[in-house]
Amino acid sequence: MTLRILVADDHDVVRRGLKSILQPHPGWEICGEAPNGREAVAQAEKLKPDVVVMDISMPHMNGLEAARRIRKSCPKTEVVILSVHYTDMLVQEIVDAGAKGYILKSDADKDLVIAVEAISNQRSFFTTRASEMLMDGFRHRGKVPEDQDPQKSRLTSREREIVQLLAEGHSSKEVATSLGISTKTAETHRSNIMRKLELHSVSELVLYAVRNQIIEA
Repeated sequence: MTLRILVADDHDVVRRGLKSILQPHPGWEICGEAPNGREAVAQAEKLKPDVVVMDISMPHMNGLEAARRIRKSCPKTEVVILSVHYTDMLVQEIVDAGAKGYILKSDADKDLVIAVEAISNQRSFFTTRASEMLMDGFRHRGKVPEDQDPQKSRLTSREREIVQLLAEGHSSKEVATSLGISTKTAETHRSNIMRKLELHSVSELVLYAVRNQIIEA
């Protein structure tokens, strides 16, 4: 039985590299690719791949938000998240988003095939450091990590999407066009977000988005 894989990353050279790692494996095929999170969700819903290998930092919609939506609309599709670095909060966010695998981009050449094999056999794959972070998190469940923003969990899926677009430099009108909503609705969301997060400027919003892995620095 063929394992169908969708690859999502905003850099063409990275997608080619990921495909070159995955394609030689017997019984695997790359059924599609996407340059951003929103397209990854659309392609997943259309193609129903077995596995999505996806970068966490992509324009329009980041990998975490895309993973949440893919897992909701395509529950049989598993997700492997790629990141350039680890943080305790990021590991937990990835698990909460429904991803079954998490590896560093720098380790993709040695870990990616192992991760996809594990997931294809209904197992999770987290590198040693990520697993240690998860176990430590379970031991301290109920405690809020010092560096975790308690406000973040209060943002809705739509609000997280708008935070990313605003932090990427889009105007309220551009956000409205991108999401298919009115400019007034986009501005209302923006005001609600700023109030929830107790932010007072776009520069503060950008800093928040960087600190919470919503966009890359």
